[in-house]
Amino acid sequence: MGMSDHDSAWTQAARDIVRAGRRMDQRGWVPATAGNISRRLPDGRIAITRSGGHKGFLDESDVIEVTPDGTPALTGTRASAETLLHTQLYAHDPMIGAVVHGHSVASTVLSMMRRAPFLRLEGYEVLKVFEGQTTHETSVDVPLFDNDQDIARLAGVVAPHLGNMPAGYVIRGHGVYVWGKDMDTALARQEGLEFLLSCELAKAGVNEGKG
Repeated sequence: MGMSDHDSAWTQAARDIVRAGRRMDQRGWVPATAGNISRRLPDGRIAITRSGGHKGFLDESDVIEVTPDGTPALTGTRASAETLLHTQLYAHDPMIGAVVHGHSVASTVLSMMRRAPFLRLEGYEVLKVFEGQTTHETSVDVPLFDNDQDIARLAGVVAPHLGNMPAGYVIRGHGVYVWGKDMDTALARQEGLEFLLSCELAKAGVNEGKG
């Protein structure tokens, strides 16, 4: 690969991340400095948002490279504490090209309300956005994992579920992780999941009102 190809691939990945950050900010999914976004390049490098930046105001300099084990490739740069949850997904499936993580109201509140180990979504037309789903007459279980500041330990809890989470997963009181073969797919799945979580939260409010 020539140097110009190398640079253009990185520039495209950084642009994808900046665009995703703006989209997620517009939808209210990344308040303050919350959330993180990554993309895997064809040559295996991983581009990810640096720690602490507002995702609605990113530019290409806010995207850094990390190694497959989550270590910043350049000394002096600081990756998000949750980088390991991104690299875990890339290591699991070579087809994953992008991972997005946001903190919406629906995912935060609903995951704190439900004590089951998963949230079952069924009967919704939008379920067809997730891989392997072809009809609304189905159900998809979205795992709910307890929040943990020890990201390596949290990754260990997530690990047994890898390969069986078509709609991503939710960390309680924290937010969603969704991925796809490219950034557009990841964002579409995130939008689908956030829509369904909002529907479930609205239903919970209606049922509470009936009580």
